[in-house]
Amino acid sequence: MFRYFENFIIPTARDTPGDPPAGLLNFYWFFVRQAKGLFLALFLASILVAVVDAAIPVFMGRLVRLVSANHADVLFANGRALIFALIGLVLVIKPIVMTIQSVILNQAIAPGMTNMVRWQSHWHVVRQTLTFFQNDFAGRIGSRVLEIGHTLRGSVVSLITVVWYLAALGIITSFFLAAASGWLVVPVAGWTIAYVVFLAVIVPKIAQGSRHIAYARSDMVGRIVDSYTNILTVKLFARPEEEDEFVRESVDIHTARMIKHHRWLSIFSIGLAVLSGVLIAGTTLTALKLWQDGTIGLDVVAMVLPMTLQISATSSRVAQEVTQIFEQVGVVHESMETIAKPIALVDQPAARQLKVSKGDINFDRISFHYGRSGGVIENLSLHIKPGERIGLVGRSGAGKSTLVNLLLRFYELESGKIAIDGQDVAELTQASIRQHVSVVTQDTSLLHRSLHANIAYGRRSATREEVIAAAREAHAIEFIEQLTDWRGRSGFDAHVGERGVKLSGGQRQRIAIARVILKNAPILILDEATSALDSEVEAAIQTSLEKLMAGRSVIAIAHRLSTIAAMDRLVVLDQGHIVEQGTHHELLSRGGHYAQLWNRQSGGFLGAAA
Repeated sequence: MFRYFENFIIPTARDTPGDPPAGLLNFYWFFVRQAKGLFLALFLASILVAVVDAAIPVFMGRLVRLVSANHADVLFANGRALIFALIGLVLVIKPIVMTIQSVILNQAIAPGMTNMVRWQSHWHVVRQTLTFFQNDFAGRIGSRVLEIGHTLRGSVVSLITVVWYLAALGIITSFFLAAASGWLVVPVAGWTIAYVVFLAVIVPKIAQGSRHIAYARSDMVGRIVDSYTNILTVKLFARPEEEDEFVRESVDIHTARMIKHHRWLSIFSIGLAVLSGVLIAGTTLTALKLWQDGTIGLDVVAMVLPMTLQISATSSRVAQEVTQIFEQVGVVHESMETIAKPIALVDQPAARQLKVSKGDINFDRISFHYGRSGGVIENLSLHIKPGERIGLVGRSGAGKSTLVNLLLRFYELESGKIAIDGQDVAELTQASIRQHVSVVTQDTSLLHRSLHANIAYGRRSATREEVIAAAREAHAIEFIEQLTDWRGRSGFDAHVGERGVKLSGGQRQRIAIARVILKNAPILILDEATSALDSEVEAAIQTSLEKLMAGRSVIAIAHRLSTIAAMDRLVVLDQGHIVEQGTHHELLSRGGHYAQLWNRQSGGFLGAAA
């Protein structure tokens, strides 16, 4: 039985039905509709639970009447049907109903729905643009994706199993009370009005406080994770006190908001206690007065008291659940602002797969300003012939990395066109472009996985032998064989820590080069690819890079000009424009920008190849 319900929702087996929409109700419905059958079943099960719970006091009242009207000798003979009905209700029917509710909630909705929301939220977020991640803390984004599964599911479940349950219990109870005497409904109706008004006044205050706390908590998590992620910088500059102050500010804000929020919670609890007392006293006095007048019997009095206590206890639980619901809704609302953001850069509906036959790259009068009025790249044209090796040179901020990012379609051009073998990249899928381009960057971060997994990231189908061969070509095999992680895994099975923290910068860069060697894409981009390597290792790996560049279109960026001096052509950028082009010797002879940069670099020299 358990397995039947547990297989209702397989979180990662479901296709995401589009992008999560903005607007709180639409956002909720986007996920709830995917399991609406289960929520409807939970809704009906909650009604059955309410019916059973309301029926028990009725049977108890009739049992009191049976006891008071019959001698002990004939009690079981005269009341056998009632007694067995009550026993059947509490020992058979209620367990069955509770079992149905429990398996729907605990076996189907709780695990499946929670992780389905997380999975689909992650699926959407991971496809966001680089700008999306650059504008927020990674820790805060991750926290929102994880929290939303629990809070969204929890708020919907609480609404059905507690709030709706109380409403159903109140309606059914009122029906039983009205059947005995209309006067018994009066205190319940009055209490209901007071209860609803009280909730209407207090709950918005609690909801607002919950939203403020959710924002403060998210900011606090982001700041803490930021400190941990950059712990090396914190320690290198001996700034723990500044980090304390950075985090303390968010903790103080969170504390102040919690104090204000919990003040309203205390008022809420006190008010509920008063209302509960009013309900119990009002219904008890009314029932006793009606019994005294002979309007109702002792069985009704015996029924009213447990019903009233049941409503009182449930209403207190509802009140607590309502506060939690609004806290959860606050978290969902805050998370929604991140998760429901439309993906800024998407493939065209009829986007094609890139097919590279030659590796011809053409930048045709392109402009890009990062949303500003000007600067960065302005009306730039550059043609890279198939198999040509281009070196991009220029001061920091000249637009070199931006040009590469536009080719990879991390950003959308503002004007102009980029084509690969005559195919406009704007009309191609982003994934296919990046599958045909290998990139080695200066700031190499590795996945917190094994070295084998990190190198094989270049090609999923790679065998162990191919991974080892790529590592050997990248001159990484020597240090890989010496590695052991904290769990005793060694060599290619050793894990490298978050962002590859267990490796040096040079080791990380050699792993990145091995990954690119394995990928074997027809277009190669080297963005300061050897900047973290010492001269000896760079010289050793240069042969591998030469082999890797053979027959490929190459764009290399380097501030250390000696590393790219032997390229087929050097392109000098300045403030988003091409100011010079030519070979190393041609540019030196002109005495322009390149010559000035070359002369400023101490130790600038050409090897034999140059």
